Amino acid sequence: MSDTLYIVVPCYKEEAVLPETSRRLREKMENLKEQGKVGKNSRVLFVNDGSKDQTWPLIRKYHEEAPDCFSGVNLSRNRGHQNALLAGLSTAVARADMVISMDADLQDDINAIDAMVDAYHEGYDIVYGVRSKRATDTFFKRFTAEGFYKIMQSLGVDIVFNHADYRLMSRRALEGLMEFSEVNLFLRGIVPQIGYPSTTVTYERAERFAGESKYPLKKMIAFAADGITSFSVKPIRLVFFAGVFIFLCSLIMLIYAVITKFAGRSTSGWSSLMASIWMLGGIQLLGLGIVGEYIGKIYNETKRRPRFIIEQVLDTIEGNDADK
Repeated sequence: MSDTLYIVVPCYKEEAVLPETSRRLREKMENLKEQGKVGKNSRVLFVNDGSKDQTWPLIRKYHEEAPDCFSGVNLSRNRGHQNALLAGLSTAVARADMVISMDADLQDDINAIDAMVDAYHEGYDIVYGVRSKRATDTFFKRFTAEGFYKIMQSLGVDIVFNHADYRLMSRRALEGLMEFSEVNLFLRGIVPQIGYPSTTVTYERAERFAGESKYPLKKMIAFAADGITSFSVKPIRLVFFAGVFIFLCSLIMLIYAVITKFAGRSTSGWSSLMASIWMLGGIQLLGLGIVGEYIGKIYNETKRRPRFIIEQVLDTIEGNDADK
């Protein structure tokens, strides 16, 4: 095996975009092979994340038509983008010298693959695809996305700004990634912890070619919460410091109340009393919610359930189809 490249593409209900995605990726892979940048055993590995539409039948069709270009992994049920991506990476780690992960919606610029492969040949184990700008995003999406990266960095999380999951990893970087066993996956935060030589490649993100986004606002908020609580304990510390501050304020108010009582200037204040109760109650509930997030993650980690289960693998890298 020499400079074998696997392009891992998680797919969930992507029947509308897969024909174009497969066409473009096949052209790119054949071009890379002709230039001698990647080995002849290089493949595009589609991972079906429990789709109920025609995504898996299409993947099987592409594999049957061009087994030297397309491979497939079918998960037993929907496990989410991060787990599907990890399933593809774990399948490719023993077959490839380098792996590029990207989404199926063609928003990631396929032409950036050339620069990533060049960087790999220059000695980099990890090459991050970084968006040069967010011109195609709405103001709300741009504001919240950039705000998320800034918050993560302010909380001490080692994360690459404006990088999603479009990246190249060498085999030894992938083997390092497989050492991480947490259930709550946030690969954007895990990969920088591997520590091997890395660089970035900038690209412009396009509009989605077809279909609809699989990350609505609700999922984006949940994803952000997972990222923050998986890599930083600062929210708990902020709650602790807020509790200390409020406790000190309560002592000051107690002293003030005693002084005014003995001075004969005390008056009953329903508004201030209710405001204090609501403020303290709200902070307590917020604190319990944050602590609950961490306890929930501890609960999930201690169960040690499998992050994904592979139903079938289609690949001819060993010379015959492997059904697992």
